Amino acid sequence: MNPQIRDWHGKRIWIIGASTGIGAEVARQLLEQGALVALSARNQQQLSQIAQSYPHALTLPLDITDHPSVQAAHDQLLQHWGQFDLVLVVAGTYNAMRATSFNLADANHVLDVNVRGVYQCLAVILPTLLRQGAGGIGIVGSVAGFSGLPEALAYGPSKAAVVNLCESLYLDLRPRNIAVYMINPGFVATPMTANNDFRMPALMTAAAAAQVLIKGMEQGQFHIHFPKRFTNWLRLARLLPYRSYFYLVHKITGL
Repeated sequence: MNPQIRDWHGKRIWIIGASTGIGAEVARQLLEQGALVALSARNQQQLSQIAQSYPHALTLPLDITDHPSVQAAHDQLLQHWGQFDLVLVVAGTYNAMRATSFNLADANHVLDVNVRGVYQCLAVILPTLLRQGAGGIGIVGSVAGFSGLPEALAYGPSKAAVVNLCESLYLDLRPRNIAVYMINPGFVATPMTANNDFRMPALMTAAAAAQVLIKGMEQGQFHIHFPKRFTNWLRLARLLPYRSYFYLVHKITGL
């Protein structure tokens, strides 16, 4: 569904959300394969710790909820490279929330980062991609966006929006020679999931997740999801009657 990528050497890749977790591991693995990688996130110190081992890494701190900072990072990137081949929007946040613990401020923060933050990035990325007439964009969602899950009262809907967004982007951009990758991880061991107090089936390391993500892009996949023994189950569960779906989710999560 997207062109295959046979060699990362010399590819100019901007990773937004590269300070920890999947984003940091993808950055390291692509840098080791010879890509030119710009690393963005709020924490300059964490970005610098990754970049110091790679002379062809660039750090561009930003806050995806703040449009001027996203625009400034984009403009600096074009000053260095002139254009980019791929942008990965990995940045996101998670706040465990149930109806019994609903907090409007926390819900708004999740939506600001996971939904509005993505649109802040699109506002600067899309004009450049359309002007180039080439390149690609990948956005990290979550299997929580497939259907309702416990403790995901704000996070799940935010990632459902990302799923819908990626599908719409693909329809608009692939005819214009721009690749689109919808990336939906299951449970990955990152600082974001470290405080979960429920069972996390098929938990992966961030390094393993990054390998699968990169392989999916190399193969030209639109929907990159992992680990498949868990994500395929959730995709199938969406088709079940609600009585069966709710029962299975309860059995698996214990919630």
